Amino acid sequence: MAHHDGSWAPARAENPRDLPTVHQGGPRRLWDLLTDVLDRLITGGELPVTGARVTITPDGQTTLSRGRWSATL
Repeated sequence: MAHHDGSWAPARAENPRDLPTVHQGGPRRLWDLLTDVLDRLITGGELPVTGARVTITPDGQTTLSRGRWSATL
């Protein structure tokens, strides 16, 4: 994965059933963010964006928030 802010996170596994080895860099931990979303999907049965509030600033910055979770696009 890569983000325009310079964050990156490639993952590689030798076999499909193996846990991947992940390397991360940049200002945000993209793999950690992804696993947080997957944990919520698995334990709660839904993605955190379901029912989220959306805020868009005049310059186009978009923020989704629900409870303690938020993501700025």
